[in-house]
Amino acid sequence: MRILITGGAGFIGSHLCDRLLDEDHQVIAMDNLMTGTVENIAHLWGNERFRFIKHDVTNYVFVEGPLDAVLHLASLPSPVDYLNFPIQTLKVGALGTHKTLGLAMTKGARYLLASTSEVYGDPLEHPQSEDYWGNVNPIGPRGVYDESKRFAEALVMAYHRSHGVDTRIARIFNTYGPRMRMDDGRVVPNFVGQALRGDPLTVYDEGKRTRSFCYISDQVEGLVRLLFSEEVEPVNIGNPQEMTILEFAHRVLEVTGSKSRITFIEPTDARTADDPQVRCPDISKARKVLGWSPTVPLEEGLKSTAVYFQEKM
Repeated sequence: MRILITGGAGFIGSHLCDRLLDEDHQVIAMDNLMTGTVENIAHLWGNERFRFIKHDVTNYVFVEGPLDAVLHLASLPSPVDYLNFPIQTLKVGALGTHKTLGLAMTKGARYLLASTSEVYGDPLEHPQSEDYWGNVNPIGPRGVYDESKRFAEALVMAYHRSHGVDTRIARIFNTYGPRMRMDDGRVVPNFVGQALRGDPLTVYDEGKRTRSFCYISDQVEGLVRLLFSEEVEPVNIGNPQEMTILEFAHRVLEVTGSKSRITFIEPTDARTADDPQVRCPDISKARKVLGWSPTVPLEEGLKSTAVYFQEKM
């Protein structure tokens, strides 16, 4: 197959490039390098089945030749990014999805949207299943990200129903691993970076909020299975092993062997506004439809992530 991956120089996108190239597909990575980096795909230079295009998907998207699939991963998912670039975040979710759907329709290509667990907002249902409609503050600081993805999902389904585009929607839960940015602003790079530097691990409130963490290889496996499935409606791709942020901080300290202490701070900035108190996917549908569930233990994934960050530092 000949496959376009937007956000292909980003964290998840670059790993998808690797996986699909390993399966002998032709891959075109498209990225404006706003948050992605050529370092993530530099090892692919020279591969005759790989091509990189620097382009902003909020503008007209053109790719010469046939396409069998379009995977839209271009996004600004970290709090640092969507708070610094709120309008760009909304544009890539709305205009970027519109442009890439138009491309898929023109090429007769299958389309996969990388959506997010943030469509559930601060959930009133726990764990979150795909039929839960969410509890999102549309005008809060993080609403620019949440609503961009909710709109993107609606647009994907509209193209499927009105134009017959063969679509897939993945709701991605917290994913971690090598190639994350250390200044990402999310809890994994924050904690691992602090632990490796010997700085205190900063935990909001009393660390009672919960998250679940899916290693990158598991996430990619789920996305690839969804791409080649026949499931049109959203599917949660995440790890149902839920833990408190305080428990996660202790796990990071154990894996890194760090002597850092844990400090508790009161949330004072926009990054924590409307922050979900709980987050855990119900992956019953992924198990049934895709035959997928995560396999990489947290300790193993954290070790690989810590090694990557240590090399970067």
